[in-house]
Amino acid sequence: MLTVTSVNVNGIRAAAKKGFVQWLAGTSADAVCLQEVRAEAEQLPAELRDLEGWYTVHAPAAAKGRAGVAVYTRREPDEVRIGFGSDEFDGSGRYVEADLPGITVASLYLPSGEVGTARQDEKTRFMDEFLPYLGELRARSAADGREVVVCGDWNIAHQEADLKNWKGNKKNSGFLPEEREWLSRVYDEAGYVDVVRALHPDREGPYSWWSYRGRAFDNDTGWRIDLQVATSGLARRAVKAWVERAATHGERWSDHAPVTAVYEL
Repeated sequence: MLTVTSVNVNGIRAAAKKGFVQWLAGTSADAVCLQEVRAEAEQLPAELRDLEGWYTVHAPAAAKGRAGVAVYTRREPDEVRIGFGSDEFDGSGRYVEADLPGITVASLYLPSGEVGTARQDEKTRFMDEFLPYLGELRARSAADGREVVVCGDWNIAHQEADLKNWKGNKKNSGFLPEEREWLSRVYDEAGYVDVVRALHPDREGPYSWWSYRGRAFDNDTGWRIDLQVATSGLARRAVKAWVERAATHGERWSDHAPVTAVYEL
């Protein structure tokens, strides 16, 4: 069995003060993918610098205090790679891969975007480059007899069931028709599977992000944007997946919740 967790920590130094360290100590995951770390390795809190029982690879952003992804694994990866061959984005702390026996585990932080701004243009450029890479990764991995899971904050809700207030977000980044179509292409053209949705096809959510504003968390007015997107062979081996939603608003250590899946290898 392989247990994989993905979570946007919304700043690992802040999360460490709120409960992330205790969560990490108690998780049974074999691999943990982090997004929005917002720190370089030397800036990590002491309790996260030399983690007993974990191998870590960090891909910080060149811009200080922004983005940043990481992969923590129980066994030492055979190989790690930062970026996906993009001149623009490989230094932006948005993608990292770690090879474990028979499987590549990747952590992705796709740009969030904002309609009518340069941030949305950046998101579009990223998607334009990343989609063909996903196809190449799947083909290359298949030739090597490997499976792939790309975990992360994809910053797109694919279907109406993936966000509570879908009617009010039709013109907002994260639920734009062109973004949703792009994610459909990830599944239909690049050959990947949304693991959580495949295991929970007929339910709303489960949501993984809730705004800190108002009572979004208490009312479960959330978005399902944190995904484990796997090659079809691996997705077929997923036996369960769930969102590790905090019991109360006060127990949250991020505005995102961990998304965990168990694969029978």
